[in-house]
Amino acid sequence: MLEPPGERARKGNWPERFPSLSEKVRHLDGSLRPISRETAMEYCRRSTSLRLVQGDITKVKADAIVNAANNRLWMGAGVAGAIKRRGGEAIEREAVSKGPIEVGEAMVTEAGELSARHVIHAAAMGQDLVTSEEAIRQATRNSLLRAEELGLASIAFPALGTGVGGFPLKDAARVMLDEIVHHVDERKTSLKEILFVLFDAPALEIFASALRGGLS
Repeated sequence: MLEPPGERARKGNWPERFPSLSEKVRHLDGSLRPISRETAMEYCRRSTSLRLVQGDITKVKADAIVNAANNRLWMGAGVAGAIKRRGGEAIEREAVSKGPIEVGEAMVTEAGELSARHVIHAAAMGQDLVTSEEAIRQATRNSLLRAEELGLASIAFPALGTGVGGFPLKDAARVMLDEIVHHVDERKTSLKEILFVLFDAPALEIFASALRGGLS
């Protein structure tokens, strides 16, 4: 579990009190354009920036975007289907040719017609589309490790397991943010920007609340 905000402020550079969305609304710029409904929150941990954004992950210009995958790596509905539609079927062909992988693992393909350079396929569920807290935790961890192996500077995550997997958003936020903070704190990371791209305003607010409340 993450420490409460006061502990974070003493150990790193997290603020004592996280602002509400209305207190800190900003427009994205630079390498992460274009993205729809461009409101975000941003916090820093060591030398890494963490952003929360409402929008379409398939439009993000990052070194890698993460696909909420099944372990067979075929791309059907949800985030996977959106990536295939925008990026092209070559992404799925390459992914399937490298699978199957273990639930909780992650592997990398090219990004086809997407603005990103790579797609990291995070197997947060099996072919039965059933997920769990541990699967989401491991898939988040292994996605970050794949990014490190490639020396990437930026990565964009969806809320793993919360679409067709049906996992509660609040629990996914807790697990994924916990893994990300642990990753940044425990190693010298190449990642300068970690982005969460949430589909709608309620999902964005749930992730923002997790940050503001210290995931308690």
